[in-house]
Amino acid sequence: MESTVTTEPSKTSPASSRPGYGQLLRTRGVWTFLLPGFAARQPFAMLTISIVLLVQHTTGSYGAAGAAAAVTGVSMALFAPYSGRLADRYGQRTVLIPGVLVHTLAGLTLTALALADAPLWALFAAAVPTGASVPQVGPMVRARWGVKLQDSPLMTTAAAFESVTDELTFVVGPLLATALCTAVDPAAGLVTEAALTLVGGLLFAAQKSTQPSVTVDGHARVRHASALRVPGVRVLIVTFLGIGSVFGGMQVSLAAFTESIGEPGLNGVLYGVFAAGNMLSGIACGAIAWKIAPQRRLVLGYVALALAASGLWAAHSVLVLAGLGLLVGMSIAPALITGYTLVENLVPAGARTEAFTWLTGAVALGQAAAVTVAGQLEDRFWDGAGFLVPMGGTLIALATLLALRSRLSARPRSRTVARGVGHRVPVTVD
Repeated sequence: MESTVTTEPSKTSPASSRPGYGQLLRTRGVWTFLLPGFAARQPFAMLTISIVLLVQHTTGSYGAAGAAAAVTGVSMALFAPYSGRLADRYGQRTVLIPGVLVHTLAGLTLTALALADAPLWALFAAAVPTGASVPQVGPMVRARWGVKLQDSPLMTTAAAFESVTDELTFVVGPLLATALCTAVDPAAGLVTEAALTLVGGLLFAAQKSTQPSVTVDGHARVRHASALRVPGVRVLIVTFLGIGSVFGGMQVSLAAFTESIGEPGLNGVLYGVFAAGNMLSGIACGAIAWKIAPQRRLVLGYVALALAASGLWAAHSVLVLAGLGLLVGMSIAPALITGYTLVENLVPAGARTEAFTWLTGAVALGQAAAVTVAGQLEDRFWDGAGFLVPMGGTLIALATLLALRSRLSARPRSRTVARGVGHRVPVTVD
């Protein structure tokens, strides 16, 4: 027996009024998943930096810390799409509850091993299930928006709102993790991350009324085509890998820079400035009535990101680094928002959670690779050498995007897709 998704009509008013955050947040029922969703996704922003700070404290090596964090990120990137596909097929709650329990146990095990000075291979062994079980709450929230706002002009606003929410967690998360690890105990960041995952994840899973409905459909099993088969999704994955290289490269490099000047507490502040730029830019993106096609917006935003990231390695003062970090953050939001918006046009509704997790996983994989390379550069070369990673990652992704940008234009489909939800003709959102 195969499951099907049933959708409900948009609860928003017609598009006669200009789409905006006020109208979006007045959509009936959204607060029931937004508030627990925010709590459940907060740990995602704490995980990498908490591992880096704990393992660096116990081993004295940024290379070892970056490698442990990278194993976590790679595991998440590999397992997240599979988790998303299972959520599309069997329901979010069915996938989320066991994932939350496994992640909490694995995170606490990793913490205990690090404090016990376990060998690096043991940390890697614990990092695999820790990363593989990271709850994919962000993609699940985006899928719930898709159900609430099907065919609504508010989808671009919802994508911007989700980007802002993500970046708010990346303002609060690193600051909280750094404060806990430096002022309380090196293990406090990971312990808090595990506790928030458990409580927030279970509260989100309890919101059954807003998750995409799953019902039985006849007697035959319908084959679900993977979102990865959509050419535009593959281009977006490369694009998001470059964004992940910025997150990972900056996390390690900012930590190394602030320690080299004797002010480790500034790490969270500088990363917070970077994330705040992303958040403010995201707010602006959602409030603008765009006249530029999303494919072109993505290219323009990525050019700005690559240019800003290319200057990080040359910064040698806190103020200059904060200014450049702000610009980099402001350049990321347009790319993220536009990428998620394009998914709505490129991917059938029955595969969108999987598509969103591919993009989230791409960010995590890019971050993992960047953390590893940046950690090695910081250990072997000069302070700030890790900032070469965001530059290299964004330039490679930009070249790919420019070469393959035509694949981001969806073609109308008249056939019925899996789960009985037709794929609508893409419409450029102004």
